[in-house]
Amino acid sequence: MSMSDPLGDMLTRIRNGQSAALKQVGCPASNLRGAVLAVLKAAGYIRGYQESADDRGHKQFIIDLKYSEGEPVIRELHRVSKPGRRVYASATDIPRYYNGLGVTIVSTPRGVMADQQAREENVGGEVLCQVF
Repeated sequence: MSMSDPLGDMLTRIRNGQSAALKQVGCPASNLRGAVLAVLKAAGYIRGYQESADDRGHKQFIIDLKYSEGEPVIRELHRVSKPGRRVYASATDIPRYYNGLGVTIVSTPRGVMADQQAREENVGGEVLCQVF
């Protein structure tokens, strides 16, 4: 069965895994998911991720969740641009999440990047999700 929002599915798997205090969660692999995971790792919200194959040979990501003193590092994680309503922002209008303490992940013509990097490179794009 096809999925209408693969990125939203991955974010939900991360949220559910952290609420269940799991060390790792898995999700199907894609280029967009890999780019978002790279931004989350660079920002320090996850320990890391590996690409592997499941028992049927499909590629998947194994995401290592991060905790601090028993509490999940990610307090909030939600999708901004959804399949039914896409949200775009110019470089100057990219929203600051929690006054810059959180990270807004943006898909730009130069690739998926954090809001701070998009402002530095002066590129806008689709606002994918916000993390705090």
